[in-house]
Amino acid sequence: MNLPDPLRRIVETEYPRFSDAEMARRRRAVETLLAETGCEHLVFCGANRFGSAVQWLTGWPVTAEAIGVLTPGRPDALFVQYHNHVPQARRLAQDADVAWGGQSSIREAAAELERRSAKSDKVAVIGPLSADQHEVLAARFGKPANLNKAYVQLRQVKSAEELDWLRIGAHFSDLGMMALRDGLCPGPTERELGDLVERAYVAQGGVNVIHYFGVTPMRDPQLAVPAQFPSTRRVQTGDIVFAEISAAFWDYPGQVLRSFALGEPTPLYRDLHAAADAAFDAIAAVLRDGALPAQVLEAARVIEDAGFSTIDDLLHGYGGGYLPPILGSGSRPAGPVPDEPFRAGMTVVIQPNVVTNDGRAGVQTGEMVLVTQTGIERMHAMPRGFAVIQSSS
Repeated sequence: MNLPDPLRRIVETEYPRFSDAEMARRRRAVETLLAETGCEHLVFCGANRFGSAVQWLTGWPVTAEAIGVLTPGRPDALFVQYHNHVPQARRLAQDADVAWGGQSSIREAAAELERRSAKSDKVAVIGPLSADQHEVLAARFGKPANLNKAYVQLRQVKSAEELDWLRIGAHFSDLGMMALRDGLCPGPTERELGDLVERAYVAQGGVNVIHYFGVTPMRDPQLAVPAQFPSTRRVQTGDIVFAEISAAFWDYPGQVLRSFALGEPTPLYRDLHAAADAAFDAIAAVLRDGALPAQVLEAARVIEDAGFSTIDDLLHGYGGGYLPPILGSGSRPAGPVPDEPFRAGMTVVIQPNVVTNDGRAGVQTGEMVLVTQTGIERMHAMPRGFAVIQSSS
């Protein structure tokens, strides 16, 4: 399975970057948020590879810690931990003034705000600010305005360039799932399944986000959902293996979920997967620009009509974080149903992971799709359906 030439050229770039026009679009969006809240400066931060705004605004993926200062009309300042991470941060965040954060990146950021003559109650934040970091800012500049919710809304609708990077992430995720399918046989441990998956995309530039596996006998099921940490249990004939895989291209992942039977599926598992497929198709049929989350929940009632429930979120936004809307099913709600309609350009994961009501058996199916004006566009190439892996072992 090969990438189209335009996407392949992105992957083959030594360090790929978004266009100047795309980066300017993002900056304008953030500056608009600042103006709407009456703020003049933004502190954006991340730590331990978490905090997507840093990469979105500068091109630097967060490693240990990174704290940036954005002021309209001035270059960004970016303070990075550790000292040995600074050289590559300067290379990737070319439009920012990158420096080592010293003993405290937030104190360096606060000093930069003072150099920029920041006034009290004119500073906003995006990212996972700790209590101690919040205290440093508040002591000098008053309580910072929290723009995290507004930032998440910015990330829901993707640009054309972002969609290209997400298609690459979907491609890598497909490679992992196809490697799992093609390598499944009795004998490997769940740990070895992870090795099988990652070998499919790491050498091509993909980065592991998750590969969760569930392995249990179909005739005596004891597991309804993939485990977040693999065990040493070995795959056996008669097992079902179900998986959720996300591999990313930089900060742009795909997500694909599938189930595989090692041998003939039992009637229960055929019924579970039939309900999951029916729910996926029903949700896909209503999703489009202007569709409401309540319509998705109504479409998914085929799960309860079949006598089953769900164990995971039925649908969630993806790309730039685990984004709204986050929807449960009728029998397993995920909170109040939002009123905001879907919009063209949103990427969401449809994942009706159907389980028995006693929570002992379940299946995985689903994938990330693009919402369009008239429906959805598939972003994954991994074939859908309940795959049967025949084995004589």
